[in-house]
Amino acid sequence: MRRDVSLEEISDGKLYGANDMVKADCQDCTGCSDCCQGMGDTLVLDPLDVYRLGCGLGKSCEELAAICMDFDVADGNILPHLRMTGRDEQCVFLNKEGRCSIHPIRPGFCRLFPLGRYYQDGGFQYFLQIHECKKTNRSKIKVKKWIDTPDLKQYEKFVADWHYFLLDVQKVLYDAQDPDLIRNLNLYVVNSFYQKPYDPQMDFYSQFYQRLEKGRELLKLADD
Repeated sequence: MRRDVSLEEISDGKLYGANDMVKADCQDCTGCSDCCQGMGDTLVLDPLDVYRLGCGLGKSCEELAAICMDFDVADGNILPHLRMTGRDEQCVFLNKEGRCSIHPIRPGFCRLFPLGRYYQDGGFQYFLQIHECKKTNRSKIKVKKWIDTPDLKQYEKFVADWHYFLLDVQKVLYDAQDPDLIRNLNLYVVNSFYQKPYDPQMDFYSQFYQRLEKGRELLKLADD
């Protein structure tokens, strides 16, 4: 999700790469689950997040929508986000002990926190959010270890490509005058990247990029 604030307001003023050390390690978040509560609709899920959740829980996208996620407008696009529930508006996967019950398959947003991504020139770098995590005794850890994602280079390419594709979709949506085009484009993104099943026996990224190529072709047609 895009944030209209300056980097100086929310970070330590530094940008980090995957091999840099950053003061983000919360020592297993012992006794704390603040970042799993009160997030509203901000914990937006990308296609890999939904794929991981679906495979890990043995659920289809439709079944996930029934138990743990909602689709809402985010920066002009209709995208899914993790559901918050109960009096404390906590993540549906937070257990009674205040621990994440899906930690091995947790979404990218959760893996990243309290880091953020600063996008520029077709890619991104990481930054440390200084106001988001209440833990004051964080220790240094290598960024790639903190994110804890296999094949990090491929993952980072996916994250960047998905981000910039959504920006292109957003531009077409904002410029469009035809309500049918807006509706059809939003439905295409939801159906093609989320609801259409991915084959768990095949590489996720190869399937994603096949769909992304078709999406880019559609955007060219819509922009003509």
